[in-house]
Amino acid sequence: MKLFDVYPLFDVEIVKGKNCLIYDNKGNEYLDFYGGHAVISIGHSHPHYLKKLTQQAECLGFYSNSVQNSLQNEVAVKLGKISGYDDYSLFLVNSGAEANENALKLASFHTARRKVVAFTRSFHGRTAAAVRVTDNKKIVAPLNEGFEVEFLPFNNIENVHRALKNCDVAAVIIEGIQGVGGVQIPENDFLIALQKECNDTKTVLILDEIQCGYGRSGKFFAHQYANIRPDIITVAKGMGNGFPVGAVLISPDFQPAYGMLGTTFGGNHLACAASSAVLDVIESENLVENAKNVGNYLLNQLKSLPTIKEVRGRGLMIGIEFDFPIKDIRNRLLFDKHIFTGASGSNTIRLLPPLCLSQTEADKFLNAFSEIIITLT
Repeated sequence: MKLFDVYPLFDVEIVKGKNCLIYDNKGNEYLDFYGGHAVISIGHSHPHYLKKLTQQAECLGFYSNSVQNSLQNEVAVKLGKISGYDDYSLFLVNSGAEANENALKLASFHTARRKVVAFTRSFHGRTAAAVRVTDNKKIVAPLNEGFEVEFLPFNNIENVHRALKNCDVAAVIIEGIQGVGGVQIPENDFLIALQKECNDTKTVLILDEIQCGYGRSGKFFAHQYANIRPDIITVAKGMGNGFPVGAVLISPDFQPAYGMLGTTFGGNHLACAASSAVLDVIESENLVENAKNVGNYLLNQLKSLPTIKEVRGRGLMIGIEFDFPIKDIRNRLLFDKHIFTGASGSNTIRLLPPLCLSQTEADKFLNAFSEIIITLT
């Protein structure tokens, strides 16, 4: 048997990591400025994370959700405290796509409606419903007639008002910062007006914080820059620092019922141990503040470099757009300078390093990056 070839792969095999550094099978050291699509939040192989995960694995790795699991409550209490949402409820799943799938299902149950409003260049996952609300022409969407979706541009509240005025939309789903779209940020005033439109029409507002949440933006959730409180928040990626886990944070306006939602692996003991350890480290090492400070430093320095069309971002979620394809820049960064980065489309480099990134490491990237773009342009 061979692997089903749907991903282009670099000829680099990573075998270990430490903080913001990773190492291949030939002993080469790399600086990780991508963290596996924002998955690595507290750094590779953090000792507290490894200890907590190992201790749990030695006791019990998994048992079904039909018995009590105090680790789930531990995660819920810690997450509520650090995020400012201690009055919300937590439903644990396995991934961001599953989190969004359940969020859309909850919205439909709550409103008895079947329409959804999403936004252009959005990406909400690869389950059937998540693909349906993903505006990305590269995704092969299955047939799914479960609900109707309308895509709108960012930052245009008049279009939202038109879409919601008949009070027949179940949910509006939007990313706190749009990642795959090349790091696009909804304006604070737009998010405030969006929440009002949703409240006025009894439409559920879902904030997808799967990539931009968990401190990456310089606040725990990116939407907190606008001081709004959505009805549902979805999280994943950095939640487990590499362990598969996702979650739905649900407003107290929603009433649970047995059988409403279900999951086999969601909230298993190992996933909860990983999630609890991540929250411990984020709080004890002030990683949200570090993401804000080092991210602001990176953004300011990048904006002073030549040939760049635009620099966008908040915290350690940054998009660097050029007027030309960036494939050569990324390859030079990886193979000449040993720095991993990401991309959006053909012209935008994405930076999603671990939240423990130091200014020294930021300077190492900046020096390498500026040298490459000067020589190539």
